[in-house]
Amino acid sequence: MNLRCGRFVLDLQRVAVMGVLNVTPDSFSDAGAYFDHALALERAHQMIAEGATIIDVGGESTRPGAAPVSTSEEIRRVLPVIEALAPQLDAPVSVDTRKAEVARRAVAAGASIINDTGGEDAVEDLTDTAAASGPDGVAVVVMHSRGTAETMTSLTAYDDLVGQVAGYLGRRAESLKAAGVGPDRIVLDPGIGFAKTAGQSLELLKRIGELADLGFPLLAGTSRKSLIGAVLDVPTARRVYGTAATVAWAVAQRVQIVRVHDIEAMTQVVRMTEAIKAGGTPGEPT
Repeated sequence: MNLRCGRFVLDLQRVAVMGVLNVTPDSFSDAGAYFDHALALERAHQMIAEGATIIDVGGESTRPGAAPVSTSEEIRRVLPVIEALAPQLDAPVSVDTRKAEVARRAVAAGASIINDTGGEDAVEDLTDTAAASGPDGVAVVVMHSRGTAETMTSLTAYDDLVGQVAGYLGRRAESLKAAGVGPDRIVLDPGIGFAKTAGQSLELLKRIGELADLGFPLLAGTSRKSLIGAVLDVPTARRVYGTAATVAWAVAQRVQIVRVHDIEAMTQVVRMTEAIKAGGTPGEPT
């Protein structure tokens, strides 16, 4: 299965590693370490060297409880980074946003993927922005969530968690196709940790392979998240081993893109899991 994103075509028979690049002062995972644009550019190149396939640039924290950021401020944060990285990297740059104007400006600046974090209660629909990029345009990651960063923790009541997440993702994929976004440009993300308790996130991760039946590539974003802290009772900075377990599980369950912070470590986890699934070390007889 291939993912078409602008001038890039990713062969997802080999799991893609999406590197998280938060250019925010209040990221839950790195405490704003890359809010400085020069440091952000340096980190992006380092992530590519460590094995990242995609660089995902975000200018608004989506952690539960985070305050919203204005459209103009989000653009101020992400645009210079995308403008600098897009021509330099032989890899797609993604913009992580829920705002149509941010997505539009990012695509014009060279972003090849829109990572749409709006979810069920999105105020703005990014479908037209993706469709306007043309038949060979950007790819879209559709993520399930509810409410906003400020309200999502109160919106965790589901009658059928997996069924409702699958239903939302399927409807959004169909609306994108109807607008002219090809099925080979659509990725589905169940939104681990977004409007889900730790227990619900574990259930969703356990059954994530069921979502592959929708017929689109799956993305899992479990890196350093609170479900790991809930299970292991460790702070964010010490969740690399728990993240590794979730990444290995996701790859084993047919997930084709993993969104992570610790690129070198998680790339090794991904490649080792792929080798086990294939039945032997690449290049050696099995």
